[in-house]
Amino acid sequence: MTRTLRTRRETQQFGAAIGRVLAPGDLVVLSGDLGAGKTFLVRAIARALGVRATVTSPTFTLVHEYPAGRATLVHADLYRLRGGALHVEVARLGLRERRAEGAILLVEWGEDAVDALGGAPALAVVLAIAGEHERVATVSGARADRL
Repeated sequence: MTRTLRTRRETQQFGAAIGRVLAPGDLVVLSGDLGAGKTFLVRAIARALGVRATVTSPTFTLVHEYPAGRATLVHADLYRLRGGALHVEVARLGLRERRAEGAILLVEWGEDAVDALGGAPALAVVLAIAGEHERVATVSGARADRL
């Protein structure tokens, strides 16, 4: 499924739609170029899940956790872990275990770590820059048909 997001508001609405279809233990993998809007989309998903805290990029801390309405939200950014030690580092972070405990994982740059994250994502979202504020989102995964 492909959706054009012409404005920030449309991206927020898309994030809200994603949040509505997620369940405890789900994995969402977000990918796309730097500046494509992955963290912005995560903020919108987090709001839909009931997160009231300020959602920031975990680029340097790697993982942020937020209490959400129906599950803990774990937001990870694996950009700095790409390469040969990726699976070892992901295991060290305990993301697979947090997912097994029922946390919802939103993972930026996680496309190469799906196995280490516990297997197939509920959603894989690829964001492409199409203009200053316009993005194209390509979505696949078990819950993609519910968007």
